Amino acid sequence: MEKIAFDFKNRTAVVTGGAQGFGLDIVKRFLKSGAKVIIWDIDPEMIEKTTKDLNNSNLISNIVDVSDYKEVEKHTKNITKNSNIDILINNAGITGPTATLWEYDINMWKNVVDLNIMGTFNCCKAIVPNMIKNNYGRIVNVASVAGKDGNANASAYSVGKAGAIGLTKSLGKELANKNIAVNAVTPAGANTRILDQMTKEHVERMLSKVPRGRFLEVQEFTSLICWLSSEENTFSTAAVFDISGGRSTY
Repeated sequence: MEKIAFDFKNRTAVVTGGAQGFGLDIVKRFLKSGAKVIIWDIDPEMIEKTTKDLNNSNLISNIVDVSDYKEVEKHTKNITKNSNIDILINNAGITGPTATLWEYDINMWKNVVDLNIMGTFNCCKAIVPNMIKNNYGRIVNVASVAGKDGNANASAYSVGKAGAIGLTKSLGKELANKNIAVNAVTPAGANTRILDQMTKEHVERMLSKVPRGRFLEVQEFTSLICWLSSEENTFSTAAVFDISGGRSTY
């Protein structure tokens, strides 16, 4: 299937968790569409591999723990010394272990929630002022159907993604009188490395809930992200765009 062309020339995008999975495909599509892209990822080996493989002068990669606001703020200031940040894709996230709530390790539960909620909050808090100053911005928060439906044995992940949805609706309304759009996407399971963090039984249970009967293709997800990140999206904000193959009921 031929991909729709998007124009991101003269735009700078920050993609968190951009060295692999969904994030990497977004990075590739943004670069192909003319954007300058900055990857924020916590995995140094994946960052090194991705940077080497893509070999693109419009790509910059930084090791950033988005759950640490001081780190996020430092890297934001470094970028905005010489450039605006036009697009923010909050894609970084972890599923955490598969366990019932009462058996969940407390520190691990906190880590999962911190990355999925606080990571999104930190990046928005640091970057939004630059978008306001520039009177332009497109923010897409990668949530999950788990944030809408709740997945059994994945309470931390479900809570984290529900929080990202709530943040999207609130921030989108706060910025609605500006040329800044804030939206969330709620994908069903896709064939990425994140499935490696889950048990085989959990993955099969997820797939059984999808009426389409298959996992999401990464390219399908990226196309939605690109439209929400483009100048064409002039009206939709504070919204949740479902891409779950019919799983979600709202």
